[in-house]
Amino acid sequence: MQIVSGKYRHRRLETSPGEITRPITQRVKVALFDRLEPYFVDARVADIFSGTGTIGLEALSRGARSVVFIENDKVALDLLRRNVAALRAEGEVLCWPADASKCSFRPHGGEAFLPFDVVFFDPPYLYVSRMKAGTMLYRSLERLARDAITAPDALLVLRCARHTELEMPAIWQLEQLLEYSSMEVHLFRKQAP
Repeated sequence: MQIVSGKYRHRRLETSPGEITRPITQRVKVALFDRLEPYFVDARVADIFSGTGTIGLEALSRGARSVVFIENDKVALDLLRRNVAALRAEGEVLCWPADASKCSFRPHGGEAFLPFDVVFFDPPYLYVSRMKAGTMLYRSLERLARDAITAPDALLVLRCARHTELEMPAIWQLEQLLEYSSMEVHLFRKQAP
């Protein structure tokens, strides 16, 4: 896997073999990021369920001011840290080992990284298919919508399997649905309460 465009263009990234993470394909990443690129200019980004960081590092390469990576798997987190070090991007990112379904989204010492303007929310597909009001994942999206965490018009990018029925907190309104191969990418915009 490599970074497609921007200041880190063509830099190779380590990814996890097997089932630990579900990296986005290069073709889909190109199509998605070409569409989203204007949103990254000087943006504070969160890459939640980040795996080895391929999404957040692409956003950083394309002009994001900073990225907070939230990942709970130790193998993926180690690879993420190696990718950040290889790019010498430590000053622009925060790698936070946390369970995204339970965390506050306010990393200790991370005030300069908040509020998030763009959020990539990429949990395992099975979690998304079971997301309903009251579930841990649903409540995490409610916490994510707090004013101190996300900007008033924050963009939430959620990837899931095609034809997944989503139940989302009302504050996140669907702006666009993109279909790529066997997946869907939902673009939600945070609404005023």
